[in-house]
Amino acid sequence: MGAALAMDKEEFILPMHRNLGVFTSREIPLHKLFAQFQGKESGFTKGRDRSFHFGTIDYKIVGMISHLGPQMGIADGIALAHKLKKENRATLVFTGDGGASEGDFHEAINVAAVWDLPVIFAIENNAWGLSTPSKEQFRCKQFIDKAIGYGIEAVQVEGNNILEVYDAVQRIAEDIRKNPRPILLECVTFRMRGHEEASGTKYYPQGLQDHWSAKDPVVNYEKWLIENKILKEETVAEIRAGIKKEIEEGLEIAFAEPRPTPDTQRELKDLFQPFQFSSILPSEKKSEKRLIDAIHDGLRAAMIKHPNLILMGQDIAEYGGVFKITEGFVAEFGKDRVRNTPLCESAIVGTALGLSICGMKAMMEMQFADFVTEGFNQIINNLAKIHWRWGQNADVVIRMPTGAGVAAGPFHSQSNEAWFFHTPGLKVVYPSSPEDAKGLLLAAFEDPNPVLFFEHKALYRSITGNVSDDYYTIEIGKAKTVNAGNDISIITYGYGVHWAMEMLKKHPQISADVIDLRTLLPLDKDAIFSSVKKTGKVIVLHEDVLTGGIGGEISALIAENCFENLDAPVVRVASLDTPVPFAAELENNFLPVSRFEEELLKLFNY
Repeated sequence: MGAALAMDKEEFILPMHRNLGVFTSREIPLHKLFAQFQGKESGFTKGRDRSFHFGTIDYKIVGMISHLGPQMGIADGIALAHKLKKENRATLVFTGDGGASEGDFHEAINVAAVWDLPVIFAIENNAWGLSTPSKEQFRCKQFIDKAIGYGIEAVQVEGNNILEVYDAVQRIAEDIRKNPRPILLECVTFRMRGHEEASGTKYYPQGLQDHWSAKDPVVNYEKWLIENKILKEETVAEIRAGIKKEIEEGLEIAFAEPRPTPDTQRELKDLFQPFQFSSILPSEKKSEKRLIDAIHDGLRAAMIKHPNLILMGQDIAEYGGVFKITEGFVAEFGKDRVRNTPLCESAIVGTALGLSICGMKAMMEMQFADFVTEGFNQIINNLAKIHWRWGQNADVVIRMPTGAGVAAGPFHSQSNEAWFFHTPGLKVVYPSSPEDAKGLLLAAFEDPNPVLFFEHKALYRSITGNVSDDYYTIEIGKAKTVNAGNDISIITYGYGVHWAMEMLKKHPQISADVIDLRTLLPLDKDAIFSSVKKTGKVIVLHEDVLTGGIGGEISALIAENCFENLDAPVVRVASLDTPVPFAAELENNFLPVSRFEEELLKLFNY
């Protein structure tokens, strides 16, 4: 409460699970909080999430998810937005001593330090992570010592003294508004009750609670107010009675609120911020472009159209990225908008979300799609769920250089699109041609929802196409018939499109539809079903491994919706169920090309 009251009302606070004082200090009506706790329709999450797991832009609060730490990266993004807009605002984010063991803590503070972001990282050091004491969590004796390693300042306060906390936060916030930089604030405190009611407090050593009860912040503040003649003893009962009345009135309102009524269509609709796609057709002014050139052009066009778009990634500034896609961008758009990042994928995905919360657009280049594992939690549990949870969109594009065929081994060659295909709330795009890549990328930046944009590395410089030089968009969620035929439907995407077309050239006797999905989420089921009903035979081809791949879902959809139209079993062809090997001979065996030819001929002759 002391920290929250010291911040300006227009400054964001990112609280922890139980920071009730933040919410009440921001004057959120109690009946709204009670409705949220009870899972009522009128709660901030419409019954979809619990307790303090919500945000509200109206009150400048961004609540946590259950995972400890990701909120600190979001605070970086909010602070970056304020800094870029020259708004002279501070951001306050809380974490606990236990949560400070998470990698997100280190990543977020490091980014804030490198970029001089005006963030107060408040650590509630209560010496226990649920039942695990500090000596089993970390070796340092005090958290302010950690600041030295990040090259930032730190302040330690008595966390149970509201005046000391208020004074410290007020001074720090005033300072960093004028001179942006992060400050680590350690609040030494204690948790008198259990981590949650079920765990209890039996693990505390005898006498520890008695020691800390003497530091009760409410009791001691009340004593101080009376001793300094600010509060009279006879008014204490009046204040308590007033608070009790306010609570009871809030509870009465909340209890009377209806429980949420299940509405399947609304549940699905609320995954994404509503967005009306408006097609911008390509001009006749075209030139031959490689896939990499088309993506470069698309990024540049997006940066020109959207002045609030920020690009972030490892080595993307002066170096132009490892694939040189952003080469020349710093000279044209400046380092504020084209930002090299430390090697901390989780913090940067969080930063991208923080920028979006402040009304900006963000793109993060995952240097290789394989490295997305370092930012997986932010994507799966923050970007994908935030609009469905409390109506906040994530206007974020994550570019994912992906795929094998370049002898890069198991950690630079994976096809991991299926990890995200399984996650509601994301859009997953995977173009196979330069023309589609530019149009879909620009559509991704128009869309205010999170888009993972997969780009096959082996296609960057190996394919070309006649691509419009001007701005145009291609609707996300629409497949494309690359080749029309009557014998077989080949359902594929990415490099699979090129394998399919090469195989049909090799076997001209086969007349086949080649359906390039282009978008995996949302999946164009109508295009799939229409082709299958025409040909009666289907082969699903993808570079990803077979087990758990997208082909299994497509096969199931076809079986459920087109069974009576099938003249043969649905065939899936994919890479081996192994990691991607390094040696070219092994990699070629891993990839599905030769097996695809065998299965295609077998299906044709079925």
